[in-house]
Amino acid sequence: MEYRKLPHGDEYISIIGVGMGSIHVSSEADIERTICYAMDRGINYFDFVPSQAKPFSAYAKAFAGRREQVYLQVHLGADYSSGSYAWTRDLSVIKREFEARLSILSTDYADFGFIHCMDEQDDFDSSMNNGLWEYALKLKQQGRIRHLGFSSHNPAIAQKFIDTGEIDMCMLAVNPLFDYSQGSYGIGTNKERMDLYRTCERLGVGISVMKPFAGGQLLDAQRSPFHTALTEVQCMAYALDRPGVCTVLPGVRGINDLKVCLNYVDATNEERDYSSIGSFMPADAVGNCTYCNHCQPCPAGLDVGMINKYYDLARSGDALAANHYDKLAKHASDCIQCGHCDKRCPFSVEQSTRMQEIARYFAQ
Repeated sequence: MEYRKLPHGDEYISIIGVGMGSIHVSSEADIERTICYAMDRGINYFDFVPSQAKPFSAYAKAFAGRREQVYLQVHLGADYSSGSYAWTRDLSVIKREFEARLSILSTDYADFGFIHCMDEQDDFDSSMNNGLWEYALKLKQQGRIRHLGFSSHNPAIAQKFIDTGEIDMCMLAVNPLFDYSQGSYGIGTNKERMDLYRTCERLGVGISVMKPFAGGQLLDAQRSPFHTALTEVQCMAYALDRPGVCTVLPGVRGINDLKVCLNYVDATNEERDYSSIGSFMPADAVGNCTYCNHCQPCPAGLDVGMINKYYDLARSGDALAANHYDKLAKHASDCIQCGHCDKRCPFSVEQSTRMQEIARYFAQ
């Protein structure tokens, strides 16, 4: 398993986590086995928002004696008082439900406390004005949540939370379908969404990814608006290549689903290659590097994707990007202008010309 360091902390988070949305379809015994299987294979990051309350006790059994090995993402605003998931803004219910989540786990803290489902301006205003924001800050001050975050599908609302300067981690829906303005949650332009990811990278706000498969649409050519299917591995590779992303949390129904997702760990570069999305890119996205590295191997040994990523981050104001660029074994100035990458780029990026541009930028 590979791990990424949380920028605002010392935690090293597994790049693959576990989402809970569909796990309730398994028996409690199978849920417990699935979570134990995940931990035994190095997964240490778990969301805590199932569709039903049923999985909570199974998770508690799986975590017993291993609480310090895992990071839990508990949501402030998810209500299970009926036995099924509901969303609430009622602060008294939010407090009660948060305490209930900690109680069932026999723990006195959540690693990540997420203000839940902030998609509209009204959601943001309500959280700021009804006492929820103050409650979340108090929990962090008390150490009852170690890191403060939020979940959202809307880049404009996400930016408002990040602008507070208090956010350590956020949960965003990251996949090609949404990033290119398709589907119910395809909110914001590709530029707005990429700007958000780069802002998170620049400010050290980690991203945990929900809906990496877009609810399964991307895995099914019949359901996908792009009329082609991606694999789970390709979808996870795409998400993990976005700036700021720490971990991807696919929803699993049990061990078999989890095993499919864990194939990412040993997948080849060819299996991770998601450049096929170039065939359904909208016109305004053509010519922009997605860091897919389909252009590899470079005859001169350049990591073209990382060179592009650090360039984009530097231009967006990331003060550390230039340092990361300097540490690369090869730089844009080492490009031999052979045109290999230009021919292979599925997004019509003239990389050889771009290498000259990047070399000039970092030489300043």
